Amino acid sequence: MTVFQIRTLDHIAIHVSDLEASAAWYQRVLGLERIQPKEWGPFPVFMVTEDGTGVALFPTHSEAPGRLPEGQVIRAGHYAFQVDGANFALAQEHLNDLDISFEFQDHHYYHSIYFFDPDGYKVEITTQVQAINREERPTR
Repeated sequence: MTVFQIRTLDHIAIHVSDLEASAAWYQRVLGLERIQPKEWGPFPVFMVTEDGTGVALFPTHSEAPGRLPEGQVIRAGHYAFQVDGANFALAQEHLNDLDISFEFQDHHYYHSIYFFDPDGYKVEITTQVQAINREERPTR
């Protein structure tokens, strides 16, 4: 039984060794548009398609800038599914009913809840609460 309806996969978050180099690569190779509103600070750097699906770039955490710690690999930080506002509320009710704890975060333009799957992968349910104006998007 479906309790809430997922609209689409919103984004995949990945940790990268060099934010600027990765952003440039996603722009040059895949033609993704960079979105980085000032309210988000230095990261994530969001690289999106025309329909808004994208890759969120986050820095790796290492003592040596630009390098991964010995023996570590870059892997996805979390997976995000987009829902509308009504289904965002239903998703929270559903998780509460299942006794699955989650964390709410206000990302200015989006509201998100985060929780973990059985293998420890972080899952996000997100809904857009405010449009990002074209003027706020950096030019290519």
